Amino acid sequence: MPITLANPWRGRGLDIDAPLPASDATGVARLLSMCPAHVPTPLLDLPALAARVGVAQLLVKDERARMGLGSFKALGAAHAIAQEAAAGVQGDNWARALTGQTYITASAGNHGLSVAAGARLFGARAVIVLSEAVPDSFAARLHAMGAQVMRIGATYEASMEAAERTARDHGWTLLSDSSWPGYTQLPLRVMEGYLQLAAEVAAQVQVAPTHVLLQAGVGGLAAAVAAHTRRVWGDAPQVIVVEPEAAPALTESIRAGQLVRTDGPLSAMGRLDCKTPSMIALNGLARDADLFVTITENEAAIGATILAEHGLRTTPSGGAALAVLLAGLGPGPEARVLAILSEGPEDG
Repeated sequence: MPITLANPWRGRGLDIDAPLPASDATGVARLLSMCPAHVPTPLLDLPALAARVGVAQLLVKDERARMGLGSFKALGAAHAIAQEAAAGVQGDNWARALTGQTYITASAGNHGLSVAAGARLFGARAVIVLSEAVPDSFAARLHAMGAQVMRIGATYEASMEAAERTARDHGWTLLSDSSWPGYTQLPLRVMEGYLQLAAEVAAQVQVAPTHVLLQAGVGGLAAAVAAHTRRVWGDAPQVIVVEPEAAPALTESIRAGQLVRTDGPLSAMGRLDCKTPSMIALNGLARDADLFVTITENEAAIGATILAEHGLRTTPSGGAALAVLLAGLGPGPEARVLAILSEGPEDG
């Protein structure tokens, strides 16, 4: 059974010197309207799975085909780069708006794809730092998109440190999906891109959910969707944040009442295996989330297997929020649950 922690800071938040996540998706939608690859992703109504987990309705936002990149991350870094292109474009020459600029980031896979896609669209160069734990399939996809790939460190945290150091040494632009003191502007833009997903859900549902389950690594997606949830539906939905037991960075920060770094083994939930939360995400989730839940490696693996049996192939990371329901966190027979299937399977 997943382990839960009620958020004692709900509604008031923590005293963190960081911006709060944006909640208005209008600007994101305006930029995406110019992108031919953009179409809203489907919201699935899954009665068979709802019956299995004992809820009245289970709605799943399916991000596996988002803009051809295979995950919600397509909305993040590419949006931040597009914002910079919009500020510097000459006439209609978007393809050369950022010529001569290099973006570098650390990634567990999908964020790097978004950086690579955004850089290629606007004439910039992308350098992606991967840890040894990232599958070779992601490196191959990054190479195919024209990005330079560097392998540094055994963990995501080590690759992040390397990317920050390399950006400083070469004068490149660091484009992380996390944030820390002195580094908030670009991560805030990345998180703003994720609001498109939340805005689509709000337009697609007929009745507001009672529960919103959000998987989290550094917390960018969870914080953005939680902020939009409060903007659209107020305090009524219960927002539940799901993390790997091996990387409970947000859970432990909420428990401590301040940002903390956690330690633990590598998790098979690779995109969620982040030991330190984003400062902006923690700031927002301390205010907006109701419950923090950790899930074991076995629970996540079983969840991914069951989802595949229902035609929803994904990774343990992509299905983590749904795996919590399958592992026994039952919000009750009257619940209308919203969850996100955040990425496709690693084998495509």
